[in-house]
Amino acid sequence: MSSLVALRERREQVIARLSDAFARDLVDVDEFERRLSVAHSTEQLAELEKLVADLGGASASTALVPAAAPASADRVRDRATVLAVMGGAMRKGSWVPARKTRIWALMGGVELDFREANFAPGVTEINIRAMMGGVQIIVPPNLAVEMDGSAIMGGFDNSARAPAHLDPERPLLRVTGVAVMGGVHIETRLAGESERDAHRRRRSERKALKAQAQQKALPPKAD
Repeated sequence: MSSLVALRERREQVIARLSDAFARDLVDVDEFERRLSVAHSTEQLAELEKLVADLGGASASTALVPAAAPASADRVRDRATVLAVMGGAMRKGSWVPARKTRIWALMGGVELDFREANFAPGVTEINIRAMMGGVQIIVPPNLAVEMDGSAIMGGFDNSARAPAHLDPERPLLRVTGVAVMGGVHIETRLAGESERDAHRRRRSERKALKAQAQQKALPPKAD
């Protein structure tokens, strides 16, 4: 049990360090997501250490907004439904997700922002039916996520950043479902980061990558 607690604590520290590095543009989006996936799935302390070995010492800004306190059992509903028919529905801020939530997006849109959500320990299930509609899921870096869905003439993001063996004390978001002529998209954002900030970050990174590719394509300078 003590080794599990040590692993859990170090995992959270590493994720906070990665988040700090991402906020200061020391790692790009793709590398941040890759390292987060490893941080959530590995059960080896040595592998966790490798993820931050090139980031130097801890920064003063590493103390990011802490994860919301776990929800007490009496506050967590067993089931809930979110319905968006030719309209929109949103859940954000400090809210308590039910153990099992069914999402219906019928020619409408749903946004689920889990960055300040109060999760119960263990698995929280989200089942989605998106028919000519869309569902956007925003998660904080410290939340373990499993996604496994299907798409018919649409798109369903699949993400796997969950431990191989479930830690009963850590929240795990499990997303399943199907998108028919619609889409389900998941995105990691830092606390307080707006959609515009996220898009601006991605746009600047794409420009930087394009500039690097163009630089490599130039012929070598003559001596």
